[in-house]
Order: sequence, then structure tokens, then C-alpha cells
Amino acid sequence: MNFTLTQDSVHRLDLTLIQPVIEVLVGDPLKYARQLRFEFDYPRADDDPRELSEIEEIRLWFIRLDSAYPWLPYFLNWRDGELTRYAAMLVPHRFDHNEGLIFNPEALEIFVMHKIFSVHHWLQACHIANNADLRHMAQTLGYDLDLSFFDLL
Repeated sequence: MNFTLTQDSVHRLDLTLIQPVIEVLVGDPLKYARQLRFEFDYPRADDDPRELSEIEEIRLWFIRLDSAYPWLPYFLNWRDGELTRYAAMLVPHRFDHNEGLIFNPEALEIFVMHKIFSVHHWLQACHIANNADLRHMAQTLGYDLDLSFFDLL
């Protein structure tokens, strides 16, 4: 499932266009897990060297999105890099031409644990036990959680 983020929505911090997509996703969480991809209709000048995650307006829109739907990473297509791109919108990082995206390690650790707690809580509210997926989500961002960790939750 793809969602196209428009420049107008970004500049108005408008989440209304994604709300119908959210309703579909939460209507059947198991069916739509790891299916969401973001596309961008955000024109930039030809000489603008910034990555999308370096554009403050886009990052602010994602901060608003994440505050409204903190469990959304459960639906992102992790295999296609959507979780990493989503994290880049929210976590301080730098881009190295040789090594690629390099996150601030402490900030990434806080982000990962916040997402694990948020998604776990939301899945429990939906009566879904899916700790293996949560573990895989953390692994996608470079963290290995023992399944016994979830016994604490």
C-alpha cells in the first residue's frame, strides 16, 4: 500500500490525506503489517542537495504523524527500507557518501525502544501477540532484543 505525501500537506502539517489509509491499516493489522510505503510529491530545486529527511518541513510533518500514530512503524515496509527512512525523519543523523545514513546512536536507541513500547502496547490493545515481529523491527534498525525482554512488558 502506497501513500503519496504532497508538498501542500507537508506545508500545512495536514494529516487528513493519510487518515483513510490509517483506517484501512487498522481495520486489519495482520493483513497490512509491513505493507506501507511513502512516496513523495515534493518538488525541489535542481541544485538542492538535501535528502528528504534533511528538509525541515518534511521532518516536522513526520513528527506530527508519529505523535498521532506512534504504532505506525508496524505497518511500514521494513524490507524496502521504509522503517529506516521513517527513523531518519525522526532521529538525528548524518549522511556519509561512503557509509550512507549514520544515526546518532543514543537517539536511535531511544527511538527503537520507544517504538517497541508503543507498538507492543498498541498490539496488546488489538489483542495481537506478535513479539517476533517487534523483535524483527528492532533488528531492522540494528538492535537485537531477546524474546524474554517482552516478558517484562
